[in-house]
Amino acid sequence: MHRIFTTSFASVYPLYVAKAERKGRTKDEVDELVLWLTGFERSDLERHLADATTFEQFFAEAPLNPNASLITGVVCGVKVQEVEDPLMQKIRYLDKIIDELAKGKAMEKIQRTP
Repeated sequence: MHRIFTTSFASVYPLYVAKAERKGRTKDEVDELVLWLTGFERSDLERHLADATTFEQFFAEAPLNPNASLITGVVCGVKVQEVEDPLMQKIRYLDKIIDELAKGKAMEKIQRTP
């Protein structure tokens, strides 16, 4: 099992926000992307942050967005569409969309809106 699976989402979330804010994006935009990807309501996100649920628990409860499979590209030298472990792939999807946000990509493009 990979260490990130048992890491709390709450411990990594501030890093996502900081990365976006360094590039002129906002916490609200990070939240919008997390909610879009996971299918959670804001109250669900707040509960997961407060409870310090692991990435494994976080994604186990997430009714993942059907368009998540449209997320492609490279994160940490690995193509997200080729990640074999389903949980790791969901984590990489999240990493990728936060990267795209930080790089200035439009929200509609990040969310793979048809």
